[in-house]
Amino acid sequence: MSTEQTTPAGGFFYKLTRKLDAPAVKAWRAWTTPEQYAQWAYAAAGSVEMDVRPGGAWKAMTVTPDGGRFPLTGSYLEVVENRLLVIGMDVPGKPAPAVMTMELDEQDDHHTQIVLRQTCDTAEDRDMAEQGSTMLLDSLNAFLADGARD
Repeated sequence: MSTEQTTPAGGFFYKLTRKLDAPAVKAWRAWTTPEQYAQWAYAAAGSVEMDVRPGGAWKAMTVTPDGGRFPLTGSYLEVVENRLLVIGMDVPGKPAPAVMTMELDEQDDHHTQIVLRQTCDTAEDRDMAEQGSTMLLDSLNAFLADGARD
């Protein structure tokens, strides 16, 4: 996995890159199918709703390792099937959503490179978002390696 952090003029940025042992279509389904997403993304079963299209909404109830629960909501800003999701994440108290970009680049029939990018307002927000995204990628990789359902 590679990690990159910078401080561009507009905020604090991270980029995570990882090679997945799965074709892009399986990684896409894991990220865009509520039942599969709940299995690897720390979401409570039955809490995930997704309308995967530009302008479509999503929501999930995240469960932390210590049992805490907090709701996540947002919308899809850009969708290119099996390639790209630009996801707006609602942030309480802020007028504009946080934006995360997820890109898939299929290397061959069995491997896909995934890249997550996000710009945050502060270094602390970036570090927290990067830590959460790292946990998501670890969990996604394990889910796909365990033979995610087609």
